[in-house]
Amino acid sequence: MSGTRREPAGARQPWRPTGPVVCVGETMAALVPDPPEPLEHVRELSLSVAGAESNVATYLADHGVPVAWLSALGDDPLGRRVRAAVSAAGVDVSYVRTDAHRPTGLLVKNPGPAGTRVHYYRAGSAASALGPALLDEEPVRSAGLLHFTGITPALSPSCRDLLTRALDLPAERRPHAVSFDVNHRPALWPHGTASTLLLRLADRADIVFVGLDEAQGLWGEDLTVTALRRLLPHPRVLVVKDGARGATAFTGHGAHTVPALPATVVEPVGAGDAFAAGFLAGLLRGAAPDKALRLGHITAVSALHVTADHGPLPSPREIHRLLDLPAEEWEALGPACSPDVEGEVPLRGAGGDGVDVAPGPAVGA
Repeated sequence: MSGTRREPAGARQPWRPTGPVVCVGETMAALVPDPPEPLEHVRELSLSVAGAESNVATYLADHGVPVAWLSALGDDPLGRRVRAAVSAAGVDVSYVRTDAHRPTGLLVKNPGPAGTRVHYYRAGSAASALGPALLDEEPVRSAGLLHFTGITPALSPSCRDLLTRALDLPAERRPHAVSFDVNHRPALWPHGTASTLLLRLADRADIVFVGLDEAQGLWGEDLTVTALRRLLPHPRVLVVKDGARGATAFTGHGAHTVPALPATVVEPVGAGDAFAAGFLAGLLRGAAPDKALRLGHITAVSALHVTADHGPLPSPREIHRLLDLPAEEWEALGPACSPDVEGEVPLRGAGGDGVDVAPGPAVGA
């Protein structure tokens, strides 16, 4: 049977999800300065697609994991462009809905010295009309793992109801495991509303991804990696990303910390999604937590090297070489990892997106 399962008392093998993977959430058309320069100076924009959940689906497909993306798009050229791009990456898009009355969302990236700001034009988009009814339909009914992010509940009341219902049942009674990347985007939330809801949703999920700096901004600036586990005690797997330092996975078998790989950062947007996909790919294949973390780091570097949200993975041979390195050789590749040092400011890097966001007017406004 696909879905979740409890570890029996004294189990030696760590828990892992089984069965088909479905990533649920909005993907938009994206206008990106090329080369990456501030919008007021750039002469050309390239058209691509961008969405956290479809990013995860795309990288899972790159790793050979069968995956479907579930969303809604407008009956417009941008919607057709998004559908074709995600499909071309090897993701099943056959369940994506076409909405004749609502448009496909749009974002515009604005790179600058302080980071990349993302201006959204997604109010009233097709995906904002998603709701809990889709949980009763395919491909969700046959899924072994659903992946969501904290972006979706910020889009509309119906999207919030979707996440709430997906996580209503206790983990042992759900027909599938639920993966949740906190992925806090402040510009999408009314002031002061994100913290409580994202904490409640995260603590009900089976697998949770959160950046340390993100958690500190949401739930307390003094939080450490270990304190986060106390704050989120219920997920079977909690992954805390500490930027360029590394990441820690808490499981029923303890804590596992793996330093990040060094990377030349072209643009950090999408690296957190890539990391989540790499980790999930490892977990789904039964990899030990440290190997799943390594695969997350390897995948994140692929996103850091490009201006788009998706970059090519290393060759399978290179991935296997990195995964099989002795621990001391892996650690020699990257920065020292000290995730529980009090008072340090987390670095931006392969473990997270490092993106600042700003709202745009409604589509068509």
